[in-house]
Amino acid sequence: MHKQKRLLVVLLLLSMIALLVAACGGGGNKDGGSGNSSSATGSSNTGSSSSGSSNSGSGTSDAGSGSAGTESRYGDTGGLQLPLVDKPTEITWMLVGDEPVDGKLIATEIEKRTGIKVNFQVYSSATYAEKLRVTVASGKLPDIFHGLTQAELRKLGQQGAVVAINDYLDMLPNFRKLYIEENPWVIASYGDEQGKIYTWPIYDMQRAVNHGFMYRKDIFDKHGIRPWTNTEEFYEALKKLKELYPDSYPYASKTKETIFKDWAYGWGIGSASYPAYYDENDGTWKFAPTTQQHKDMLDLMKKMYNEGLLDPEFLTDTQDSWSAQMTTDKAFVTWDWIGRMELFYNQVKDQNPDYDLRYANPIGPTGNIRTLPRIDDFSIAVANNKNKEVALKLLDYLTSPSGGSLVTMGVEGETFHFDENGKPVYPELEGQAIDIKVLEQKYGLWLEGMYLRPDHRSVYYNFTEREQEAQDMMISQGKFEPLDPKLNFTDDENSRIAELQVSLEKAAAEFNANYILDKSAGDKEWEAWLQNAKKLGVDEFIEIFNTAQQRYNAMVAQ
Repeated sequence: MHKQKRLLVVLLLLSMIALLVAACGGGGNKDGGSGNSSSATGSSNTGSSSSGSSNSGSGTSDAGSGSAGTESRYGDTGGLQLPLVDKPTEITWMLVGDEPVDGKLIATEIEKRTGIKVNFQVYSSATYAEKLRVTVASGKLPDIFHGLTQAELRKLGQQGAVVAINDYLDMLPNFRKLYIEENPWVIASYGDEQGKIYTWPIYDMQRAVNHGFMYRKDIFDKHGIRPWTNTEEFYEALKKLKELYPDSYPYASKTKETIFKDWAYGWGIGSASYPAYYDENDGTWKFAPTTQQHKDMLDLMKKMYNEGLLDPEFLTDTQDSWSAQMTTDKAFVTWDWIGRMELFYNQVKDQNPDYDLRYANPIGPTGNIRTLPRIDDFSIAVANNKNKEVALKLLDYLTSPSGGSLVTMGVEGETFHFDENGKPVYPELEGQAIDIKVLEQKYGLWLEGMYLRPDHRSVYYNFTEREQEAQDMMISQGKFEPLDPKLNFTDDENSRIAELQVSLEKAAAEFNANYILDKSAGDKEWEAWLQNAKKLGVDEFIEIFNTAQQRYNAMVAQ
């Protein structure tokens, strides 16, 4: 034993000497692109850049994975030792993709690192759902799959068809750290009544800002109009534009009745569960279209409509008609996805090189925008069969910084390297506009259902100047609406919610339209709507949410 210890010490000393010699030679000190994610936010409730840290697969991490070779080659595995199996093993994985994956980088590298050969069953987004239904009905589940509803997956789990993941925490250090230790609410949101969770969540996928108000900066600058900082300035800017361009309708929209949800965050009534939302002030759920805040928002829209500031076809405009307005002098302000800024510029730059659509401040009394969740769910599940432990370990590896980097970036030094700004460069794709679709086609990266912890150094987070401005603007202001709890409903509750919501949303949409378009509509019509909502079961609808909230609170408190 003493001889072995002495031998180990000698070997370690020799290794240290070798490293010092290499460093003096200056040859192997690669900058692994330790630049932090550009999408980091100041709020713990939004998608952050933790997965974009310098140890995200750069090959320089000291993660204590249990294997020095693993650390030096593959980065931070979160405590897993590679390979994951002691003999060659095959599993099946059903997911969404446009072309076969076998033989591409992602398949070969997973097998190289983990010892697991994955037989990918890839189907297009158009056919995947139906194929999944057929597969589930057959009872012959692939080892890994995704795409069922929570209720469906929970039923399969309770029947023993898929694995309760938290029964295997001892072998899943990344899952345990992210979803048990750091975010214990995950079980309350995604588990069943017994606290069993059958879905593998996705961590840190979102950018900080994806949608919001936008304005024609070139037109504002031309006429000396300052970008608004509050709702009154927003209204005054639209009035000025109407004076300058009488034939225009300064605000245009393509989202039809969804405009009410888009704007709702600025009035503190927005939610991923809209029209239900969680009121942080009193800790209860409410129905947004029956609140005073909603009426106040409608009153602003009504005023804009009456004064010709809002496109009169805002509830029926198509993508094409809206685009035509926003790329000419017919409309100057809208709400959309931030990528639209570049798309519109590229569309019209030859005819109008000065065209400049920019991200704008939100409006409303809170002035908030939607907070994108740090944890999402695709209902990724593992079949309860002989391969279950292997499949679980693979998912856990892909949830580590090392695995996340592989799935969303590739292999550093082989498929890409970092430039001086910490951005990935793909020599084989030189001259191409590289996005995640290109990476999927070439290497099998960014497959839906496989990216469990995206590396924020990936091209997906490489913002244009306009997009970066949007991120920086909102992060600096911290104008993010608090995330509502993710509730877990019973099958009966889900059924009743669906039944009530159809009639309530239809009635709300009709009222919203009539209230704005009818100049005579006012407080009398508002009161009539409140009574109608009661008749349609709004109280029961909200009571279901509050009952589920009570269960959620009890589970989180445990």
